[in-house]
Amino acid sequence: MPTDERLAVDLLARTEYGRVAASLRAMPFLACARHIVVDGRLLLRMHRGHGYHRACVGHVVAYGSDNLNRARPGCAEGRWSVEIVGKCAAVEPTAAELELFGPAPRSVDGGVPFDPVYLRVTPQFVTVDRQGATRSDPTRPVRPPGATGGDLERPPVTVVDL
Repeated sequence: MPTDERLAVDLLARTEYGRVAASLRAMPFLACARHIVVDGRLLLRMHRGHGYHRACVGHVVAYGSDNLNRARPGCAEGRWSVEIVGKCAAVEPTAAELELFGPAPRSVDGGVPFDPVYLRVTPQFVTVDRQGATRSDPTRPVRPPGATGGDLERPPVTVVDL
């Protein structure tokens, strides 16, 4: 697995929620989802009742998560954001995967019973944005000699062959 993809997967494994972006009748939308990382792929749990999964299945989607509002000042990993673009498919999770998700919410939107649907995103493009990571962090990209700019570290997009 390429370094940027491995870093993205490792960072995503540290969060539980993110946002999936797709289009529905040519209009873009963002939907919250619970996620886990299994074998380098992203498994999402969403509420079926909203119908967003129908716009995702069989299409390319973007998924992002971050620690921007949770990172402590001075922490070694700094602040980061991960974006994954990939093909999305409906799946039935295994018992082990369901256990990784933990309990599903009982309801959404003020009392509507939560009806889970599961999607798998196979990464094709990965972007990792990092801010303020310390030099002691071995996963932090090293700025090439002569490069200028702030402390934002943005490795190039990684293309992952499927």
